[in-house]
Amino acid sequence: MTNAAGAAVVKRTGGMLAIIWHSRTGAAQAMAQAAAQGAAQAGAPAQLLPAEQINPAQCIAAQGFLFVCPENLGSMSGEMKAFFDRCYYPLLEQIAGRAYATAIAAGTAGQGAQAQIDRIVTGWRLRRVAPPCIILTGADRPDSILAPKALPHTALQKCRELGQLLASGLEMGAF
Repeated sequence: MTNAAGAAVVKRTGGMLAIIWHSRTGAAQAMAQAAAQGAAQAGAPAQLLPAEQINPAQCIAAQGFLFVCPENLGSMSGEMKAFFDRCYYPLLEQIAGRAYATAIAAGTAGQGAQAQIDRIVTGWRLRRVAPPCIILTGADRPDSILAPKALPHTALQKCRELGQLLASGLEMGAF
């Protein structure tokens, strides 16, 4: 590809997918790990980053984001919210236009956490590049809500496919 002056123009492709996650019962962690497996299958770089440890510089290094967390009491988990609180202002105008998607582990809904993340990343001007992935565990009583989770193969496959889609899109320069 060349520009009007005949000089070669190279579209930047590739870039790291940051899979930022938090989990209380293991469901969201399994989802994040499955997404990372999908990215690896696509042959593209991805990094699993626990929400409680990530800093703004790691976000700036990423070209795309997958936010993975549980929904607790109709909201994103506290550690995921703490990540956004810690990184929001340092990243304003630093990551605009980059790709993102979400994966939510929820008992019976998931839309509350989904809506919160969408509102927050609107300020960062991120671009959603895949539909929300909400995995429902059916947990709706104290004992099942607090219990460790083992997700079915079909749920993890959705997360692998999401990771593969995001990583492939970044690698090809589609997002």
